[in-house]
Formats: sequence, C-alpha cells, structure tokens
Amino acid sequence: MSKRGIVTIYILFSAVWLYITDLVLNIWIDSVTTLLTVQTIKGTLYIIITSCLLYYVLTKQDEYKTVKQEEEHLSTLINSMVDFVNFKDGEGRWIEANKFGLKLFQLESIPYKGKTDSELAQYTPFYRDALLYCEESDERTWKAGKITRCEETILTQTNEMKTFDTIKVPLFYEDGSRKGLVVIGRDISKRKIAEQKLCESEQRYKSLFEYNPDLVYMLDLKGNITNLNSQFEVFTGHKREKYIGRSIFEFIPEEHKQRLKQSFYAVINSASGVNNAEFKFERKNGQKIILNCTSVPMIINNQVVGIIGYSKDITKIKETEERLRRTEKLSVAGELAAGVAHEIRNPLTALKGFVQLLQTSNPVHKHYYDIMSKELDRINHIVGELLVLAKPQEITFQKGNVVEIMNDVIALLESQANFCGITIDITVQDSIPLLDCEKNQLKQLFINIIKNSIEASSTKINILLAHKNDDVLIIIEDNGCGIPEERIKHLGEPFFTYKEKGTGLGLTVSYRILESHQGQIKFDSTVQKGTTVEITLPVIKKQQIVF
Repeated sequence: MSKRGIVTIYILFSAVWLYITDLVLNIWIDSVTTLLTVQTIKGTLYIIITSCLLYYVLTKQDEYKTVKQEEEHLSTLINSMVDFVNFKDGEGRWIEANKFGLKLFQLESIPYKGKTDSELAQYTPFYRDALLYCEESDERTWKAGKITRCEETILTQTNEMKTFDTIKVPLFYEDGSRKGLVVIGRDISKRKIAEQKLCESEQRYKSLFEYNPDLVYMLDLKGNITNLNSQFEVFTGHKREKYIGRSIFEFIPEEHKQRLKQSFYAVINSASGVNNAEFKFERKNGQKIILNCTSVPMIINNQVVGIIGYSKDITKIKETEERLRRTEKLSVAGELAAGVAHEIRNPLTALKGFVQLLQTSNPVHKHYYDIMSKELDRINHIVGELLVLAKPQEITFQKGNVVEIMNDVIALLESQANFCGITIDITVQDSIPLLDCEKNQLKQLFINIIKNSIEASSTKINILLAHKNDDVLIIIEDNGCGIPEERIKHLGEPFFTYKEKGTGLGLTVSYRILESHQGQIKFDSTVQKGTTVEITLPVIKKQQIVF
C-alpha cells in the first residue's frame, strides 16, 4: 500500500473515531468541565498513539520494501548464476531455488517452497532417486557440522550424465539448533570429460613411453636428460634416476661427441628434422653395445621445447653383418684358394722330387738343398691352409677335454717358446666340463693364437681356462708388442697380416674353426703393453655344423 492510501485511511478512521467517542462521552458525562477535560486528554492520547502507530506502519513498510528489494536482488543474482543454488531451512524444506535448479529437477511449475526433497520427489519421478540422495547428503553435512564438498552425479532425461561439484554450508542458531542450509552445485561435466580424456591420453603416453620395447629418452634444449623409460636400465644396466637431469654429452665416447652435437642441433633447429645415428655405449658390466638412435623434435604450441628419441640395440645385427661380411670374404678366399692350391700342388710335387734327387746325387750343395726343401715345405703348408679354406669338410664332434687339448698344444710349442725366452703359464679355474668339439681343429685354433703371442716379442704368456655359465672360457694374455686399434677390426680377414712373413690365413682359419664350434673370440690389445684374446666355446652346441 502507498503512503497516500495509508494517510487517507488514517483520516477516515480518525473522523469516525472522534465522532463515535464524542457521542459516547456526551451520553455518559453530564458535566461540561469534565467533558472538556476528558476530550482534551482523549485527543492528546489519540494523537500520540496514532502517530506512533502510523510511524511504525510506515517504517515497517520501508523495511518490507527493502527486504523485498533484497529478495528481488537475490533472486536476480541466483537466477543469473550457471550453478544450482538452493536455500533450505533447518528441517530441509526448500526456501528458495534458482531457475537452473528448478529446470534441472523439472520443478518449474511446482510450488516447491516449504517442501522437502522427499516431498518434491513425488512430483518428478525421473529424479526421485537423485532428490532422495540429496536429502541423505544434506544429513551428512548436518552431522559433520561444517562446510562439505562432494561430487554428485545426475542422469538427465537425455541420457546425459551431469556431474556437479557441490558445496553445502550448514547454518546454526546460537543454541546449536539447525537454522538453514545453503547448497551450491557447479556443473563440472565438461571438465570431468576433459580430465578423463587427459587421463586416457596420459595413460596412452605412459604405455607408449614406459612399455616401449625400445629405449625412449627426452632431452631439453640444452641436451639435459629430462626422462628415460625403464628400458634404459635393461639396455645399459644403470639406474635411470642417476642420469635424469644430467647432460647426454657426458656419456658419449669422445670420438662420437662432435657428431652427436651436430645431430642434436640439427634436430632442434628444424621443426621437421628427424635424425638417425649410431653410437657406442658402454654398459655397467663393461660390455660395449651399439645403439641406433632416432631423434625427433618435441613441439608444444608450435615451439620446439626439446627432443624425444628412440634407441634400438643393434649390437647383434652389427655382429651378424660382420659375420656375413667375413663369410663372404671366406667364400671368395675359398674359391681363390681352390684354384691357387690346384695350380701350385702339381709343380710343387715335381720340384720337391727334383730337390730330393739332387740331394742324393750331389751332396756337395746339401746346405742349399736343405734350404730349398724347407721353403718347399713352407709352400706346401700354405697350400694346406688354402685347402682348409677351400674344401668343405664334414666334422665329427666328440666330447673333448679342453684342458688336455691345451696341455698338448703347450707341450708342442714349449720348445719354440723356450728358444725365444718365453714362459707359458696355465691356470685352470674350477672344474672344466667336457665339450662338443673336434680336437684337432681346437689344437689348430690354440696353436694359431699362441704362436701369434710368441711372435709378438712376448716374454710371458698366461693362459686361463674357466667354466662360465654354459660356456668354457679361454683367455690367452701376452705382454708383447700389441696390435694397433685400427687393425683389430680387420683380424680374421683373408690375407690380412702385419707380419713380415705372414700369409694372413692363420686367423682366417681360426675364425672358421670358431664358427663351426659356435664359439666367439674377442681381442683387447694395447700397443707396447700386450694383447688379451678371449675365446668362448659352448659346452653343448645347438646343432651339428657342416664345415
């Protein structure tokens, strides 16, 4: 009601009141003096009381308007929010809810005020369970006695799953009784979907990174290692935590360092740059492996922020390629040897016969004939080695004692070693099992290796025989002149030798013998310090080899 209406009512009421009270007083009071006094008092009291009442009414109307305006502002505020907002009293009855919440539970046309969630559930069967759950959640908040936060999921009629991040604020009177509850729920469905996609993406990345059979590494723009997958420990034997954060240039051999830097900068300076390179890396146990590294730029927001790369262990592939290369050379050497041996053997037999005839018929030049005979024997020996390369032989493997074979070889070469002032020591560790072998070929192998040590100006040769896993290990170490590093990789190639009178066939034959026995040989040499030859022979071969 407006102020003008209130004043109009006040005037009419006053007129009626004055008329009726004056009429009553005139009837009851006879004395004019008393009547005037009472009317004066009555009028004064009326003015005071009605003024106070009028002031109270007008003041309360202003307060009511203020409250009404605040309610309108609050309603405008909560209805403009994209969150679900709900006010409840201490009994759980709805006091106010915004349009978003009413639309969410399909309560837009329902007189919801004063009703609890259970009562409202009867008006919206589809959301009945959701409203009942809200009631249970409210009760947990009341019991907690503090602000709670939880995620509530609601299935809409369009089969869309909505997730709300819900905050519930309980309000209490001073005596601790329940006053009201404020519920605010924010729709975080899109965020949850994004988080789920991010989680799935991270899981795919983790699977690709962690469970990749190759070694995967990440570098920053300074070359520092930012991450390594678990294959790093398999490949190198080192713990990856020890290397993360350190520069990759620390672990690359000096001869590869410059090439690695060129590859590194070529990748980070080209957004589409892909680089492939091979590097040698030393494992924790000292074994050297060859890694084929493929590096690509890591791009975030169209900027290169680092490098991600994949490394494959190609050591066995390289060894296989080397064996194939040697096999090809042996094949060529074999074809050449077959022709040479055939052409030499016939005239060699005639020369040998004529020299023997001259020795018997003309003893005066016996010294020269002896030299000629020895040289012819040397030629015959070389032809014999050529035939070993050229003529395939079927080998019968039998159980053999490698210790006895080595002792026979030492007994054979001992006189030559003593003549050169060389001592040969043999050490046998543990019990050496019998192995599948061709004894004469192993003798030839050991003779070739030990003769090389004797001819290398050694003064001492140490031989160690040991049983390692399923293999027999033979280590022959001398303190001779050593072999230059650039020549080691050529050892075993046909006709390659650094001896003045060498043929380059001794180690070639040795490699062929090792191949037939499924063995391996490694050379470690330092010039002027000596050479160590490590031979590994399996106790039991996987299959019979035709040589």
